[in-house]
Amino acid sequence: MRALFGLVGLVVVVAIIAMAMKKQLQAVAPGVVPATPTAGGTPPTLPEQSRAAQQKVLQDVNKALQQGAASRAAD
Repeated sequence: MRALFGLVGLVVVVAIIAMAMKKQLQAVAPGVVPATPTAGGTPPTLPEQSRAAQQKVLQDVNKALQQGAASRAAD
């Protein structure tokens, strides 16, 4: 009987974690890569979206590094 309760408790915990993960992924997924059409008017392919996301991250990192260098120079 104790083993059955332990198993049921484990299943309940896994279900709760799965629901929490699903909510988190749904909240994050739409904001990862904006779906902007390419010059031809067709939706971007997955490699194009990947490159766009990489370029945005690279630009954000460079901007943060420049701001850090500017604030150190001001001090």
